Amino acid sequence: MTNRILADNLKQYRLAKNMTQEQVASILLVNAQTVSRWECGTTLPDALTLPVLADLYGVTVDAFYRKYSVAYESYAERLSSVYEKTRDPEDFFRCMLEYQKQMRTKEPTPADQWNYAVIHHFMMRYCMDTALDWYKRAMSNDPQNDPHIYGRARSMHTKLLFEIGQGKDAITLQEKRLQENPSDCQEWCFLLEAYMLEKNYDTAYSCFLIAADRFPDRWEIFIHGGDICAALGKYEEAFVHYETAGNIGTYFFDELYAKADCYEKMGEFEKAANEYMNISEKHLKDGYDVEAEAVRELAKAAMKKTK
Repeated sequence: MTNRILADNLKQYRLAKNMTQEQVASILLVNAQTVSRWECGTTLPDALTLPVLADLYGVTVDAFYRKYSVAYESYAERLSSVYEKTRDPEDFFRCMLEYQKQMRTKEPTPADQWNYAVIHHFMMRYCMDTALDWYKRAMSNDPQNDPHIYGRARSMHTKLLFEIGQGKDAITLQEKRLQENPSDCQEWCFLLEAYMLEKNYDTAYSCFLIAADRFPDRWEIFIHGGDICAALGKYEEAFVHYETAGNIGTYFFDELYAKADCYEKMGEFEKAANEYMNISEKHLKDGYDVEAEAVRELAKAAMKKTK
């Protein structure tokens, strides 16, 4: 029974690829009668030939032994069907890598292009839903256990909401949270970030002035204030606020990164590069070699812009 299934599938897959027995025989360096005997079930391909046939027909060796198998244009196409069914990330990566391997040797067909887009579309949705879920989990923890991580989770959650078209909801939610906790500096920071993401810089600036008056010893407020001023083109004022943040003491040289970014916005690329190198040296001194290397790359990129 197994041999009959194998023989039938060999014929089915060949016909699905619009190939003659002679063409298959030529590729495998056998004669057409040998291919015919395989498809009749008189003889069987050996263990070394089956993988070659599977690659030729765009299937797996296992597929040869399954009843009612369906032929695919390529192995990548078959993997895309598997991923569409399972939505398992491991199946996505198998499919993506197979398509990339295939595209290195031949131009993708319109069907390949469509399938490649589809699997990334599904994976994007999976990643988005997973990120939203885990941000919410991180935000459900007591903020006092790790205020920095809690704040990062809140910030990134808001950013993701804007990226998926839910920015208005994020603004409304944050305004409500601030109304409920007007003495919480973090809530002011989150609202400033949300206004910045909305590109509502004038409202953000007005909000910053109030927050800066209420929380003159919180560096986060002044970093946001500097960023808002930079977005409004008020560069001199931006640097004043960055300096204030630095004097208070930032978390990870935030004011230096902000200054470098501001210099780039101003077109002062050499100053930006110098600032990045300054940050790199500080990271090296503190033992953060990976971060130091990353910032050196930023410095190189800024210097290239001076030419």
